[in-house]
Amino acid sequence: MSKSRLTVAFLILTIAFLTTMVARATSPAGSGEARRAEAAGEGGRVARGEYLVWFGGCNDCHTPWKMGPKGPEQDFSRRLSGHPAGLVMPPAPALPPGPWAMNASGTMTAWSGPWGVSFTANLTPDKETGLGDWTEEMFIATMKTGRHQGKGRALLPPMPYFNLQKLSDEDIKSVFAYLQSLPPVHNKVPAPIDPEEPGQ
Repeated sequence: MSKSRLTVAFLILTIAFLTTMVARATSPAGSGEARRAEAAGEGGRVARGEYLVWFGGCNDCHTPWKMGPKGPEQDFSRRLSGHPAGLVMPPAPALPPGPWAMNASGTMTAWSGPWGVSFTANLTPDKETGLGDWTEEMFIATMKTGRHQGKGRALLPPMPYFNLQKLSDEDIKSVFAYLQSLPPVHNKVPAPIDPEEPGQ
């Protein structure tokens, strides 16, 4: 092959390569974020969400504890299903004067303090009692604002939404994807109880 033909062939290959690179870089699927999302896929997002749920200690309060052969342990047959509906709590004990700020139930799913009594939510995808009817947008709004679905009542202690609101939207979406992948548990958590007025 002559030198001029080699030069032309090289130019054609170079132009084809550059055209492909420009097309990839300027297409929506060619953006870094889109490529990462495509590479991760839904399975990758669920795995990331599971990692964040474990790292964030969500099971510590949203999975009921039970007494096991070696002491208290999480009841993973009710993973992330919140305060058990059948566990009716007596009135919260009064806190003595001093530095103590809250009480917790033996299941670690009911908490009392100056805010009243709070019960940990059912995070499974049950449509009636959990997050089954929630959207990603609702979940992100809840985490970012500290309010139910971003507009309702304030989330109560011990929910650390102020830590979770620092997560990126992509990480919050991953947490939501993981929660939606769990088996739904039908468990209607009680509504919070307001604190008693002084003198009652």
